[in-house]
Amino acid sequence: MAPYKVLVVDDSAFMRKIFSDLIEKDPAFQVVDTAVNGREAVEKAVGLKPDIVTMDVEMPEMNGLEALKLIMAKQPMPVIMLSGINEEGMKETIKALESGAFDFIRKPSLTYSQDIGQVGDALLEQLKAAMAAKERRAAFEAEEEKRRLQKETLRPYTAPGGAVAESKKAASGPLKRPLPPAVKQEPPLEKTGRRIKEPNKAKPEAPPPVKVAETAAAREYIAASAPLEERREKRNEKRHELRDEKRNEVRPAFNDIVAIGCSTGGPRALKEVLEHIPADLPAPVVIVQHMPPNFTRSLAQRLNSFSPLEVMEAEDGMKLQAGSAYIAPGGKHLRIVRDADGSFITSLSDDKPLNGHKPSVDVLFESLLPLASLERHVVLMTGMGSDGAKMMKRLYDAGVKSTFAESEETCVVYGMPRSAVELDCVSHVLPLQDIAAGVVRAVGHGK
Repeated sequence: MAPYKVLVVDDSAFMRKIFSDLIEKDPAFQVVDTAVNGREAVEKAVGLKPDIVTMDVEMPEMNGLEALKLIMAKQPMPVIMLSGINEEGMKETIKALESGAFDFIRKPSLTYSQDIGQVGDALLEQLKAAMAAKERRAAFEAEEEKRRLQKETLRPYTAPGGAVAESKKAASGPLKRPLPPAVKQEPPLEKTGRRIKEPNKAKPEAPPPVKVAETAAAREYIAASAPLEERREKRNEKRHELRDEKRNEVRPAFNDIVAIGCSTGGPRALKEVLEHIPADLPAPVVIVQHMPPNFTRSLAQRLNSFSPLEVMEAEDGMKLQAGSAYIAPGGKHLRIVRDADGSFITSLSDDKPLNGHKPSVDVLFESLLPLASLERHVVLMTGMGSDGAKMMKRLYDAGVKSTFAESEETCVVYGMPRSAVELDCVSHVLPLQDIAAGVVRAVGHGK
């Protein structure tokens, strides 16, 4: 099989060389070209049509975020962001993940050769995951198209005038529709009979060669989206006003808790879910998103600007409150425990990674097992691997039936949710856009 084609984008010639060498250590990948800034990256992405792009976040002329948006508009493809650890770089990285980047890795420290090697291993792992996800998506869409064609084939032949032709009926015999795949979905928290929206099969025509004039294209893109941004800002202002009013109220004790786990593709998924959970949700929301230290604080700040909930990075000993969301800090495990006064608080630990992750979804979910006085609602969304599935199964076997998994149709990587589905511990398999409503209904039933 021909190697996957990679475009490496970085304003530093040294970093372009480092990343190119790291990538080509694996014969499955070939660096077909490099670009020195976002403008050049867009031109080469559209012209060369690589399989995947590695994109520096901070660059002159046009930064990585602006370039990413243009690539996704002109020639969508997996993009892995390369982020520095300064505050601005972290904020831009979170925005890039919201805008469609597959994932990110932090740039290595050039003073430690071991760090470069570790970053190289992480980059190759993400490149492979991105290609696997792309191929799985193609296979999923092909299967959906096959099912659509089967349904059309099974439709009875209708003769002119509307009568079913006797010859066709006799030849075909009784019509049988294929059984749907066995996925466990229980009412009443789901809309029964909901038809999954089939992906659009019409492929867009190949775009003509383009030249992006320094920042002109980025300005054009931003200008075109300005009305949308203005409407979004006004909407967020109203949400924040409502949220501030709720903060001043005395919050009642809660009987429910929502726990969410996600990894690759998680920031965008969390934004979609948290944007649609109301400020008066009578439950706290606790979240594990696989992410390095420091980035989770930027993620929490970003999500707080969109969500009606009060979103924050969890600190040790925080008392949980309804209408608030707590994100596990990178590099720490998050557990929920009962305090001496009967309240529920966050507990952070520096225990070793579990399932290769710290924070780990399994650690969070396991901490919910003894909290039987609460109605527990657990959610697994897009992400590589199986973190969270094992403890979701234990919760399910212990009587927690309010379990949700994001469906394959909307997952960036259908790994963690698939593992839970295969363990037969998921009551509700929903596309991303329906998860918030499903959770809100579930919590409402627990009142």
